[in-house]
This record gives sequence, structure tokens and C-alpha cells, in this order.
Amino acid sequence: MPRRRIRTVKSNRAQILLFSILTLVLTAAVVWGGRTLLRNSETLVFAVGDTNGPEARFAARLATVLKNNSSRLRLKIVPNGDNARALSQFDRKEANLAILRTDARIPPRARALAILEHDLLLLISPSGKKIKTIADLKKKKIAVIADSESGAALVRNILELSDTPDAATRVQMAPPGQTFDQLFSAGFGAVIKIAHASQIVKDKSYEQYARRGGFTLNAIESAKAIARKYPALSEETVATGMLSASPALPAEDVDTIGLEWLLVAQSKLSTTTVGDLARIIYENKAELALPDGFASKIEPAATDKDAFIVAHPGAAEYINDEIKSFVERYSDLMYVALAALSIIGTIFAAIYAKITRVAPEKASQLATAILDVGERMEYANSLDALDELQDELETILRGVVIGLRDGTISSDGLDTFKLGYEFVRDEIGLRREHLKRHAAQDEK
Repeated sequence: MPRRRIRTVKSNRAQILLFSILTLVLTAAVVWGGRTLLRNSETLVFAVGDTNGPEARFAARLATVLKNNSSRLRLKIVPNGDNARALSQFDRKEANLAILRTDARIPPRARALAILEHDLLLLISPSGKKIKTIADLKKKKIAVIADSESGAALVRNILELSDTPDAATRVQMAPPGQTFDQLFSAGFGAVIKIAHASQIVKDKSYEQYARRGGFTLNAIESAKAIARKYPALSEETVATGMLSASPALPAEDVDTIGLEWLLVAQSKLSTTTVGDLARIIYENKAELALPDGFASKIEPAATDKDAFIVAHPGAAEYINDEIKSFVERYSDLMYVALAALSIIGTIFAAIYAKITRVAPEKASQLATAILDVGERMEYANSLDALDELQDELETILRGVVIGLRDGTISSDGLDTFKLGYEFVRDEIGLRREHLKRHAAQDEK
């Protein structure tokens, strides 16, 4: 009987260990599955212009940064002939991301993620010939230095010049490679250069002009009013010494206007996806800057509701420090996972209890062993035989106590077992007294 009990206890302990191992494996599988689900990669289509343009080069850097940061996001970069075609692709909802300048035709579903660059309008006139007002500027022949014909159209729009041959003559695109001096010699009374702020800072030609005293940098009158009138424009400042440190050019801050280059996303793109993308962009600015300076000072998009291009909710959450914690964001998924784990755990527990584990014996079932001891008592004709039965009875009792402790015996029928034990114990005592009396009489 004791050996059987010991074997049962060892068997249960081995099965408990096996069940614990299976539970750990199951938990690891659920965690791994949840992690895989949460980090399931998502590919975003990024529409860009010319493959050698700043938009395409920025997109390539962003793709590398996403990969290096083990982000779940991936980029598919789709080049187009120019940025206008890239925006058309974005407008047809064939792309998730694009870069635009605020004077472009804005797709209605575009939502801002970040300001990548500023373009400044530099109003330049010959040395000593200051242009004080917009009215004075309208009287002059103007050369526009810009990347495309849209620069000249922008200037005509600001000056409110009608789209006529005369207006086209007064505001012209400067011939490629022409210097300020050459343009002034050709009869232009003013030059408006539209360039990236990052490029202006690096351009050493301004310092050479400044040393020769070759031009005057003019403030644009009522820059704030112009920016308010034309939402695509922004009020900008040419800071002291921005063009030239020695001599300082300008000698003091000069008000002007400018344009912004924005990274935009489709309005329907999920808040979580855009929030993750915004986090990567703002936390890896240095790696995203191009050698020529483009995107070297990435700034948060305007989150005001009256912004020219409204910020995407995902970007706005990150910018306003409203990104939800992991628990808040994935709480619903976590509850589902925990519920699934609970159900699976219950199933495993049932399998363990019904199949792998030896069911605990009821205490009442052991009363049979006690009665067996009682039946053999009538054949005990010596005190030694009674002592053996007494030892067997105590062994059964000790096994029940141990079994109740380790769970191999249930308390069902414990009162029955107790009654049987006490009955047989008392009978053994009476039998012992009977044998002692008979032994005393035989001695007489």
C-alpha cells in the first residue's frame, strides 16, 4: 500500500512538471504570435518626382532609416517624371505618401506629417538702389531665379499682375547660370531668387557679392499681410548674417515670405501607422538630412485646425505628445489575447485533470482496506499478529494524511473513513484484551 502511494505521488509530480512546461510553451507561443501580429509589416507607396530630385533622395533615406530601426513599416518608392505627376498619382490614391511645396495643387486628401524644408524669396536689387514698397517693385523688370517656371507665376500672382504678354515680359525666368551682375546689366531692375533656406546658408557666392558690395537685399513690405492673403505662403525671416557672416549680410533681420515643403499622407491612412512613421522621422532627423541640406531641419507640421494643410491625426498626436502608451493602444488586442490564453489554459487544465493526471482517490474508498484489516483480526490468535494488524492500520492512516496534503486523496467520504478506522482500532484493542485474559487463565 505505501509503495503504491509513493508511485502515485511521483507520477503526479512528473505530470505536474510536464503540465508546467506545456503551459510555458503555450504562453511563449501566444506572446510570439501577438508580437508577430503587432509587428506585421506594412508597405507604404511613396510617390516622388525625378529619381535624382530631393523628393526621391529623401524617400530613399527614409526607407533606409525605417529598415535600420527595425520598423514594421516599409516603403515602395515610385518615381515619376516630375513632382506634379507624383502628386497626381497621390491624388488618384495610388500612393500613400508624397512631398509637395505649398504653391502646388494640393490634393484634397493630403494631410501633413512634417515640414521638410523652407523656400525663401530673396528680393535683390543693385547696390545702393533699395526697393521700399511693392508698388516700387511692380515698376521694375524682374528676373526670377527658381527651379521651374512656377516661380515666375508665383511672383506674378503676388504682385497681382494679370496673365498678359506684358506681365510675362516684366516678370521673366532668369537664363540659367546668369549672375546678379549680369542680370542687372541686362536691364533687370530686381532679381527674386527662390531657393531652399538650407542651400542659401551654404552658398558662398553671397559672401563674395557682399565683399564687393554688389547688391542690396530688400525686405518684402507687408510680408505678414501677403502671407495672410495667400495661405500657400508663409511669413519668413532672413536672419542676420544668414547670407554672409563677414561682412554680415543682412546686417539685421529682414522680413520676407516663403514656401514650405511638406511630407503628406493620405487622410485615410491609419492613425497608428502615421504615428509610428512620425516618431521615426522626428527621432532620426540627422539621418534623413540630404548632403545638399534639404530636410536638414525637419519641423513639426502645423496642428492648428486652420492650418493651410491640416496635420494628419497620427502626426498631430505625436507632435502634441498625445501618443498612446502601448497598453492604451493595444488594450483591446491584449484583452482578446488574455481571453484566448485563459480559454486555452482551461482546456489544458481539463486535459491535465481528466487524462494526464491520476484522479485523487476518495477517502471513503480506503475504508475497504480498513475493513479488510478488521476481517483478518478474528484469525489473529497472538499479540504479535495483532501488532502486525495495528501497524497496517496505522500505515493506512498515515497514507491518507499524506494523500490529503499532496492532493492524491480527496476529502470525500473522510467521515466514513474515520468511522471505519475508529471501529477497527477499537476492535483490535478489545481483541488484545481478550487474548491477554486467556493467556492469564492458562498460566493459572
